[in-house]
Amino acid sequence: MDKSPEVPQDVLRRIFAILEVPDLVRAGSGVCSSWRAAYTSLCSTGNCRLRQTPYLLYTSESTDAREARLYSIAEKKAYTSTLPDPPIQSRYIIGSSYGWIITADEKSELHLVNPITGKHIALPSVTTIEQVKPVFDDEGAVCSYEYWWYTGEDVISDTPSVFPPSKLRDYLFYKAFLSSDPSTGGYLICGDDKWTWLPPHSYYEDCLFKEGLLYVSTTIGEIHTFNLGAPAVTQTVFLDKMKDIYCERIYIVQGSGGEMLQIWRSDAVPRGEDEDETDSDVELELDRDKVVFNTTAITVYEVEPASKKIEKISSLGQNVLFLGHNQSLCLHAEEYQQLKANHVYFTDDDYLYTTGFKNNRRDIGVFDLENNSSEEITTPQLWSNWPTPVWLIPNPRRSFATHS
Repeated sequence: MDKSPEVPQDVLRRIFAILEVPDLVRAGSGVCSSWRAAYTSLCSTGNCRLRQTPYLLYTSESTDAREARLYSIAEKKAYTSTLPDPPIQSRYIIGSSYGWIITADEKSELHLVNPITGKHIALPSVTTIEQVKPVFDDEGAVCSYEYWWYTGEDVISDTPSVFPPSKLRDYLFYKAFLSSDPSTGGYLICGDDKWTWLPPHSYYEDCLFKEGLLYVSTTIGEIHTFNLGAPAVTQTVFLDKMKDIYCERIYIVQGSGGEMLQIWRSDAVPRGEDEDETDSDVELELDRDKVVFNTTAITVYEVEPASKKIEKISSLGQNVLFLGHNQSLCLHAEEYQQLKANHVYFTDDDYLYTTGFKNNRRDIGVFDLENNSSEEITTPQLWSNWPTPVWLIPNPRRSFATHS
């Protein structure tokens, strides 16, 4: 009997390139050698479809310490990924960009991990950060760190604090980003083997990379730009402060039409899950395990470059936002039909709450901008409260780069 003709490799690659990652991996791990070849070629050449629906990456007490779970919004189910050591449950997750998570291990050292490919990249040592000085024991091993309390603008204390290696990450790291995808070979750290300060400032909240510039937003709504490609990094004020006091958390993101959006996110006054507004602060202090933060309002503004002002917009239309420790995202619901238009998918990223109340319930959900209400991603809760879950766009590309 004649065999049916094989589908040409270029046709298979075009088909595979539009699959969501679970379907792509299933297609590439089957018994058909032609399919496996197309899958391997697609991932190696970096032509994988970038329009993957975001997943929620989290850990669970019921799984192995090296396992992470990826919850698919599209399929409403979770997948398991075994990651390289050190165990993911022992790390802090402080960022997500281009399908990679940025983590801090028990020595407060930073790593990149791709949960789809298992690729792991160690970043330059924390000891190359200006405010951190290692303290060595008699055997020459790092036993603690001196942490000097100053920023680009303020000297908080003239005396350093001394932290054990695992504790430094509680105070040093807030949120981390990547300027490009390490899988493409274009990954570069300024200074190569050490961390380099940008021109002095402080209280940055979020950032985005656009047209060769780094845009950074502060806690009072300022936006600064940095030209990282110049011989000497230059800083420009793109938008002056929008308020005088810090109340909301502020994000910036590029809209689907290329416009820049600034998002303000507000929390409720923290109180116990079973407590009402009449409960005293003393009672609240005594029952820290019940303290929760809940997102109560999200307001979206469009940044007007010409007038240097922001304009409140009443609706995102078909756009969808993803906020949290991930690099802030704006997607279009017509291209991601499993997502809800004019909604914000959010995870917990309040620094004081997540690090001060690690065992408490996380603030994760979907916010409807039309009626100012939230709903849960899934019930019952699947994830552990620590490390904090984060949004991730799966990236099956094979990585060719290292930090050096």
